[in-house]
Amino acid sequence: MSTTSPQSTPRINVTQVGDALLGRWKAERLESRALASDPRLHTIPGQPMAEHRERALSQLGILVENGAIQRAFPSDLGGADNHGGNIAAFQELVLADPSMQIKGGVQWGLFGAAILHLGTRAHHEAWLPDVISLKLPGAFAMTEIGHGSDVASIGTTATYDEATEEFEIHTPFAGAWKEFLGNAALHGQAAVVFAQLITKGVNHGVHAFFVPIRTPAGDMLPGIGSEDDGVKGGLNGIDNGRLHFTHVRIPRTNLLNRYGDVAADGSYSSSIDSPGRRFFTMIGTLVQGRVSLDGSAVRAMQAALTIAITYGSQRRQFPGASGRETVLLDYGQHQRRLIPRLAQSYAMAFADEKLLTVFDEVFSGARDTAENREDLETLAAAFKPLSTWAALDTLQETREACGGAGFIAKNRFTSLRADLDIYVTFEGDNNVLLQLVGKRLLKDYAAQFAGGDKAALAKAAATQLGDKVSRFGLRQMGQSIADLGQVSRSVESVRAPEAQRALLADRVETMVAEVALALREAGKGIPREQKQARAIAQEAAFNAQQHKLIAAARAHAELLQWEAFTEALEGITDADSKRVLTWLRDLFGLGLIEEHAAWYLIAGRMSAHRAEAVTAYIDRLIGRLRDQSLDLVAAFGLTPELLRAEIATGIEAERQAEAQAYVEGERAAGRWPIHEKELRSKAKAARKAETAVG
Repeated sequence: MSTTSPQSTPRINVTQVGDALLGRWKAERLESRALASDPRLHTIPGQPMAEHRERALSQLGILVENGAIQRAFPSDLGGADNHGGNIAAFQELVLADPSMQIKGGVQWGLFGAAILHLGTRAHHEAWLPDVISLKLPGAFAMTEIGHGSDVASIGTTATYDEATEEFEIHTPFAGAWKEFLGNAALHGQAAVVFAQLITKGVNHGVHAFFVPIRTPAGDMLPGIGSEDDGVKGGLNGIDNGRLHFTHVRIPRTNLLNRYGDVAADGSYSSSIDSPGRRFFTMIGTLVQGRVSLDGSAVRAMQAALTIAITYGSQRRQFPGASGRETVLLDYGQHQRRLIPRLAQSYAMAFADEKLLTVFDEVFSGARDTAENREDLETLAAAFKPLSTWAALDTLQETREACGGAGFIAKNRFTSLRADLDIYVTFEGDNNVLLQLVGKRLLKDYAAQFAGGDKAALAKAAATQLGDKVSRFGLRQMGQSIADLGQVSRSVESVRAPEAQRALLADRVETMVAEVALALREAGKGIPREQKQARAIAQEAAFNAQQHKLIAAARAHAELLQWEAFTEALEGITDADSKRVLTWLRDLFGLGLIEEHAAWYLIAGRMSAHRAEAVTAYIDRLIGRLRDQSLDLVAAFGLTPELLRAEIATGIEAERQAEAQAYVEGERAAGRWPIHEKELRSKAKAARKAETAVG
């Protein structure tokens, strides 16, 4: 363990920090990175769509050959029952070719996983071996043109016919066509189709069915139509398309019946009585897509920051006082653009590790409880929006920070941003997911007052809003700020982790309380017997509060990321590393407070003086971390084979050294021309001297 005096400059232990970032599934991540270094799996910039699609399909074969996708499947079917390791390894593949990664996610993480988690043993034995080997490419037919995130309202039907013991799959109108499906346009031979299960005239809600759609030769089966989505904004190695069904018949046994079954006589049965709970249980088994995207987005951020910070530490622009051009990363604004995003990437990486741990606990069966499943769904819905938005923001900012070089395809920013663009709306639109988180927060808030009357809840909410600071121990902070006077003293009260957490938590709970109180007031004065009128009033109130609820959910996710970063610090034993990562954690936490300074000021949680102190301290932290930035990106462990960006290879440092050597050589040889400004300055000095003598 290193020791650090207050005057010395600390340096992180890159290996120890790198291990903390790799987390519990370090071995699986490193195996996947080694595979992602294979040129056969790499994106070819500018490759035509048709060629890219065939290349992506062939790349899936390479994954199978290397045992890269079998981890999550049952051991007796060729898998390893390693759910957390499977997702961890999958996340790394974004560094190779996002089209290949997501096409693989469709094949094994959606199509195969639906059969695994929604089907039973007979389904596993019938189809999973061919799914795993890629002999049976498939599509995941959930999303419809008319019902994107609203899966419960999809229009496709599966009507049971007792006479033939078959289900009839049908899309009765264009809005019910399945849309944006990977493998639907060309390669899929079967699909897991989500449809309203109807038997004996009763709709039992959305269920999943295994439906063959093409022959191995690629011909569509009777009653099934397919349309190609064509060129997209990114991920053009995936053959996305539409599917529609016209009275397509499948055997009764093709119903994936883990949570609901239909007997030969048409009678329906389920181990889950509540239709709503049954639906959310089924959908909850498919949460791994959101978990996968969260970590993949973080990895893209890390790659972009590694490239941009490496380049920024070498590229020079505009002469400084020394006479030599200044390194980009020495400019304050350049540091402000990159280093806070570096802190954000660390927080999100540690949060993803927490999410992945809960995911593994649930799917391995180690802690497969209703409470843990609900926590998993909430965490995934909280983290996926923030990381995917942050990835796009970081990719754009790093691209701009590298100027024209960042716009060249071989330096990866533009292609990664195009491919990751869809992350913010697939596997759940980000705003819809945050609304789900907000509803969970409201549910938990109301549970605190279970058994109490409405007046007690309203009174508690009002008290929380009116005296919130004292409840979180911030009253003294708020009152003493006027007496502190100096910015340097003001910041001391928010540097402590307890104070940062209190401020972040206070914002969440106050916002939730405000929404809860507003919703509680909805329908007040409308008689209980007027149910529709009350429902309309409550719906209107919810719509009016929707923006605030989503903001509260986002604040909640930010708090959880801060907590994950803080918890990760406890595992760092190297003193220098812990000190630097604490600065980075503080930059992340105080950056959130600075970003939402208007809220803290309006809510009376901070004075303007303290807000100014927070910004001043952030600037100090950024200055400290500038010298740590290369080590901090080195800890990501992304090799040249994974980055594949020319400007991150050291080529700019070579160019700068060559230019400097040339100038110095010309000056030493007396061949360097004098600049006109210097000539004028010398002439002016000479005239001034002559005047003085005269």
